Amino acid sequence: MKNISGSLCVATLGLLGCASHQKEHAEQPNIIFIMTDDHTTQAMSCYGGHLIQTPNMDRIAEEGIRFDNCYAVNALSGPSRACVLTGKFSHVNGFTDNASTFDGSQQTFPKLLQQAGYETAVIGKWHLISEPQGFDYWSILTGQEEQGDYYDPDFNENGKHITEKGYVTDIITDKVIRFLDGRDTSKPFCVMFHQKAPHRNWMPAPEHLGMFNDTVFPEPATLFDDYAGRGRAAAEQDMSLARTFTDDWDLKLITREELLKDTTHRLSKVYRRMPVEVQHKWDSVYAGRIAEYRRGNLKGKELVSWKYQQYMRDYLATVVSVDENIGRLLKYLEDKGELDNTVIVYTSDQGFFLGEHGWFDKRFMYEECQRMPLIVRYPKAIKAGSVSSAICMNVDFAPTFLDLAGIDIPEDIQGESLKPILENEGRTPDGWRKAAYYHYYEYPAEHSVKRHYGIRTRDFKLIHFYNDIDEWEMYDLKKDPNEMNNVFGHPEYAEVQQEMMSLLKETQTQYGDTDPEEKEKVLFKGDRRFQHRQK
Repeated sequence: MKNISGSLCVATLGLLGCASHQKEHAEQPNIIFIMTDDHTTQAMSCYGGHLIQTPNMDRIAEEGIRFDNCYAVNALSGPSRACVLTGKFSHVNGFTDNASTFDGSQQTFPKLLQQAGYETAVIGKWHLISEPQGFDYWSILTGQEEQGDYYDPDFNENGKHITEKGYVTDIITDKVIRFLDGRDTSKPFCVMFHQKAPHRNWMPAPEHLGMFNDTVFPEPATLFDDYAGRGRAAAEQDMSLARTFTDDWDLKLITREELLKDTTHRLSKVYRRMPVEVQHKWDSVYAGRIAEYRRGNLKGKELVSWKYQQYMRDYLATVVSVDENIGRLLKYLEDKGELDNTVIVYTSDQGFFLGEHGWFDKRFMYEECQRMPLIVRYPKAIKAGSVSSAICMNVDFAPTFLDLAGIDIPEDIQGESLKPILENEGRTPDGWRKAAYYHYYEYPAEHSVKRHYGIRTRDFKLIHFYNDIDEWEMYDLKKDPNEMNNVFGHPEYAEVQQEMMSLLKETQTQYGDTDPEEKEKVLFKGDRRFQHRQK
């Protein structure tokens, strides 16, 4: 075992030992793991973002700890979730891309918590294809290839398929609160609280439709990046606001009459899930946008800037709902007297591009999407206002939860417990890792981001794009935080480059990714969504 936290009930102590075990059990913390989909630190005020205020997320950070260097090991929804559940990298847990199916028979942290007496639940987005295991209760989104619908969403609830009326962010929170109301109060609980928002296509709640229509958001410095000096991967992606952002699905530039006429249209299907009164508000809110676009006087960079503003107005409005529902949960726990007994974690499955480099979506090892938000509140172990610069990864979440619960961490878990950091005001422990590891597999597929792997240290990032190309990139993150200048092969960086190459090999050996270019097997069979659209 990696470590042992807490005491065990030793048989030789008899009744005294059992009493000790019961006391320890009573002191085990509750755990609520809140994970959104595609939320990025740029859209959180506690991370210094200037796009939006997120007061309830900020409260978690202010009363707990903020991690400034937390990274996804595979910035894609399903793979990230599998890494969180198992504490293992994609090449070990088997879920390398969104065409995979999660092997639910394998070890996960909810199973280990459940075996140790926790009542467990997962509610919201699952996106792992197989049904959840290791949970006393589960209710997972099923529509849109398990992405879920924003309005009147479908769920698979403990094997029964149901449709709920309302807005998805509110509904998922309602389900979490109902589970907590009906739980076995003699047990600690662990709830994986997974919101759909702010996933594409960013459909706000009725009360937030149009809330930012008069707001002009600051453009990212790299919005008009031309990818000069970098390789084919950046140039050949298919995730740009200029080319990829769709008029109908993403920008909603389609009228009610058009939506009702073409009932096979993807947006028409989700539009018709709305109550009629919400449809009318939607029509009113988007009418001005449609008219402005159809006048046809937007071209080139002006059109990209315009698309960016519409993107932010929709994306950020869905984030507002997430933040408000976090506030609902915090108030509920406070009213029940459970707030300070509960480890509350907020994160996302990875970061996201909000116009940086002219992009939306994720997948790349670049900073905006590799970096994840991670804030944790638990006053019994964390000093309020702590901040950590320690390099951590989403494979660290599983061992952290086990460690906080006083449960032995199995040796085969690849992540490291963050508990020593939580309890030491965010300070980096001696001997802590030097680099975060990353490996992305899903190519060729939607958005055409090439396969790549690499490491990220405090000051540098090294990436190798492979499969149909063989290109290296390295970035000096202190001098070039926007990752605009590839310094791989530059003589002045020869020594650093050699050190980074050696560290990459060491890291791959440590984590067992000894065939990183998959020379012995082809892992990706094609994104099922991508295949469907080609038929």
